[in-house]
Amino acid sequence: MGLAKEIESRLIAAFSPEHLEVIDESEGHRGHAGYQDGGESHWRVIITGDGFDGMSRIARHRAIHSAIGKDIIERIHALAIDIR
Repeated sequence: MGLAKEIESRLIAAFSPEHLEVIDESEGHRGHAGYQDGGESHWRVIITGDGFDGMSRIARHRAIHSAIGKDIIERIHALAIDIR
């Protein structure tokens, strides 16, 4: 299973989102810090769901990181999170 699918599966399990996009933006960072051949270094998550109601922005981001898991977070260089 590719990293995008792993991230997607964990976020679906944790939040049952109404909308979810997991985008590998690595190619746009070629030559920058953390870029690795083959991609999977720079990610963007766009997610919408009721699971974030009542949470502060920081709590939402922490929840996303927790759901993705330390094992994946340690393997990537950057994660942009857009919670709508």
